[in-house]
Amino acid sequence: MVGKYKVVTLCGSTKFKDEFLKIQKELTLKGCIVISVGFFELCEKDEVMTKETKELLDDMHKRKIDMADTIFVINKDGYIGKSTESEIEYAKSQNKNVTYLEGYEGQSLEREEYI
Repeated sequence: MVGKYKVVTLCGSTKFKDEFLKIQKELTLKGCIVISVGFFELCEKDEVMTKETKELLDDMHKRKIDMADTIFVINKDGYIGKSTESEIEYAKSQNKNVTYLEGYEGQSLEREEYI
């Protein structure tokens, strides 16, 4: 079977690993192609993320947004950090749909409506 599948890029803080994995599974089983973060642990205890590495990861995630039809923001407990806010603004500037795990700006979104 060859079909047309919605491509979704997940955005959010990597501290929400369990939520990323849950949403990735849920959307995949509903027929979406899901693009996620490359890894969850930013640094090992003895490692320091350089400015260059941070810039690389941020740029790569924006390219993932470019590949997507829409983004899904994992904003557990309403949390949206600086990087995620930047990704949301970028997605909007590229006319991508933005959906949130939890209601945002007064919205209460159902994932069923999103798919």
